[in-house]
Amino acid sequence: MTRPTPRRLLALALATALSMPAWAQTAFAPFTVSDIRIDGLQRIGAGTVFTYLPVERGDTLDQAKSAEALRALYKTGFFEDVRLDHQGGILVITVVERPAINKLTLVGNKDLKTEDLLKGLKDIGLAEGETFNQLNLDRVTQELNRQYNNRGKYSVTITPNVERLDRNRVNLTLNVKEGKAAKIRHINLIGNEAFAEEDITKNWESRTSNWLSWYKRDDQYSREKLSGDIEKLNAWYLDRGYVDFSLDSTQVAISGDRKDMYLTAGMTEGEVYSISAVTVSGETVLPKEEIETIVSFIRPGTTFSRGLLELATDAISARLSNIGYAFAKINPVPEIDRDKRTVGIDFQVQPGPRVNVRRIVFKGNTRTADTVLRREMRQFEGSWYSQAAIDRGKIRLDRLGYFEEVSVENEPVAGSDDLVDVVYTVKETTSGSIAAGVGYSQLSGINLSLQLSENNFLGTGNRVSMSVSRSAYQKRYDFSFMNPYFTDEGLSLGYNLWWREFDYSSFNVASYSTNSGAAQVFLGLPLSESDSVSLMFGIDSNEILAFPGSTPPPLVDYISAVGNQTFHSWRAQVGWGRDTRNNYFTPVVGTIQNLSAEIALPGSTVEYFKISYDFAKYWPLSQALVLKTGMNLGYGDSYGKDFTRNLCYTAPTIIDSNNDGVLDTVVPGPAPTDPCLPTSPDYDKTVTASGLPFFENFYAGGISSSGKVRGFVDNTLGPSYGTVTGFRQPLGGSLLVAGTVEAIFPKLFDSPSARVSAFLDFGNVYNGFDNFDAGELRVSTGVSLLWRSPMGPLSISYAFPLRKQDGDQIERLQFNFGGQL
Repeated sequence: MTRPTPRRLLALALATALSMPAWAQTAFAPFTVSDIRIDGLQRIGAGTVFTYLPVERGDTLDQAKSAEALRALYKTGFFEDVRLDHQGGILVITVVERPAINKLTLVGNKDLKTEDLLKGLKDIGLAEGETFNQLNLDRVTQELNRQYNNRGKYSVTITPNVERLDRNRVNLTLNVKEGKAAKIRHINLIGNEAFAEEDITKNWESRTSNWLSWYKRDDQYSREKLSGDIEKLNAWYLDRGYVDFSLDSTQVAISGDRKDMYLTAGMTEGEVYSISAVTVSGETVLPKEEIETIVSFIRPGTTFSRGLLELATDAISARLSNIGYAFAKINPVPEIDRDKRTVGIDFQVQPGPRVNVRRIVFKGNTRTADTVLRREMRQFEGSWYSQAAIDRGKIRLDRLGYFEEVSVENEPVAGSDDLVDVVYTVKETTSGSIAAGVGYSQLSGINLSLQLSENNFLGTGNRVSMSVSRSAYQKRYDFSFMNPYFTDEGLSLGYNLWWREFDYSSFNVASYSTNSGAAQVFLGLPLSESDSVSLMFGIDSNEILAFPGSTPPPLVDYISAVGNQTFHSWRAQVGWGRDTRNNYFTPVVGTIQNLSAEIALPGSTVEYFKISYDFAKYWPLSQALVLKTGMNLGYGDSYGKDFTRNLCYTAPTIIDSNNDGVLDTVVPGPAPTDPCLPTSPDYDKTVTASGLPFFENFYAGGISSSGKVRGFVDNTLGPSYGTVTGFRQPLGGSLLVAGTVEAIFPKLFDSPSARVSAFLDFGNVYNGFDNFDAGELRVSTGVSLLWRSPMGPLSISYAFPLRKQDGDQIERLQFNFGGQL
């Protein structure tokens, strides 16, 4: 006779225990049910019970029928206890309802968000208002333990607390003590002979403790991270020709105190295989030679690489998807010769049906008109499917700046295998503002502004801006309008009107001020997906106000030589720009270039020109590191006649201000006049105005100027008036040379609105090409934080000058709040 196993005995005991109440409660003779009464109901209506009850008036209730009734009522989950009895022909059902959950509270959870947990609990019936079931509570406790264990927190304790209330209600509290995640103390690879362990694991997410672990937490064990690392281990060997590589074992051990983890992986490397032949078969659609050219970078005799096979497969698929074959399948079939250690690859092409795009659909654009999105599309309805055109449309929508997120997917058309709908889903973000703001920078101090701006005016894509701002150095009033699609071909048209009262002495620039105004009109025309040209024409007036005794004499001489302190200009500007960046705010790849030439046309008070070129390129070295290289160049000069005048200057008077017998105060003479009289005690001086006007000079230094060289006070580099040890007034220069090399770390913050970088800046300004000297370039290095905060952009840098000279003004910590990044 077979002896019952412990598992069978346990099952038998449970079945007996569950069946005994039903048997005991049905130990009465069968009878005909004349009526049914339900006792004990509090929240649940009698009609709900009758819905589930398999017994009706007139039925004969026997042992089998009563057991069926009990099972049906217990199965509802509404009751903790159900008993059947009868009084004559009346069936009496006595129930004890399960309590309702009045309040559900989570305490102590940090790694798992409360809203995510509550949503998961609701899916299994544990939510406020639901019926409380102890079994569900136990399941929740087990699931939470599992989730925390997957995150490496093995010391987690979850204590449920059930508080009984009146009216058959309960409050549930889940007290979570997460504890600390177990840390990886050692990673041991066994069987790796061809490669060092540190080389194999250098890109793993699971790492032993290092100097960045406090931030990256890469030394905390996670089952998901380990799974990804095991896949990286396979890829490491398969990308280097080890076709027979096998992972023999993976062991994860935990210390007794549940704080330390030890990872061990055993492997067999095998031999290195090379490519013997590469062929293409199947219905290639395109000439077979063209497909072979696409995969020509995989050459016979080279080491086998699964990564190269994936690149080749993607390249063929991309080429076919761009001519309508959206569902093409490329299968690289290997033919392995283990004796010769070679692999032959046959790329089998299955193009599938050629697909047309039936419709392009936009979702999520509650404010922006469909036409604004549709004009950015490069895939057209009714034409062959093109993945490149669809992807280009997504990039163009991303670069508008109207949307926080843009995604695209294909939806097959029911009943047709050669039609798809392309659906772009956008999440709109704030594209305008009506705000009174306060900004602050070390350069300009407090800046008060009132700005009404809308980059997507009434959802049309037009840009309108009006602003009034005031700070220690300026008063400014601006209005601008721009229609980026004045014509269907993409010709943009815009206008600018502004008036500014600017005190340069508060801007780390030579002591003078200007009152200026302008009216401008500009046009833009796209040449390609990434290139555009622009044209601007405007008129402006610029009144220069010099301060006797304070404004440097070279500036006073220039104004005097021209003979007019108000400069009128007819101004024209032509520009070219190229932008291939992948994102408007936080690019990680691509280039942006701007070249502009500006000229004060003949008939202006002073005739001159300015040329500037700005360049920046982003090099994605890895997911965690992006290298940015940038250059800013500028040059200007006059092309019209020089101004020369012979003026009478009154010599300054030196007085003894303290009556101590020492002449110590200089009282400047009046402004220069026409040539002196022969008997005058004053002196004549010939003054000349030539070259780029001083009020159009370039400046360098600091965090705010176009010639950004952080670590130096804004605008202070280059030519100046004054002595090294005394008061110096920067004059700027007609030649700007500046650049930067910046290492950006996009993964240090999860938020896309913040980034940290380490930089090396260099730059200076000069008086023309003849005075350029590379040895005069200032150099600094440091770290920077850029953050698009809810209150406005914030830029902070800390820099150390590497190359400086006596008299340079150093400012290591610099920040700017409320301006452009």
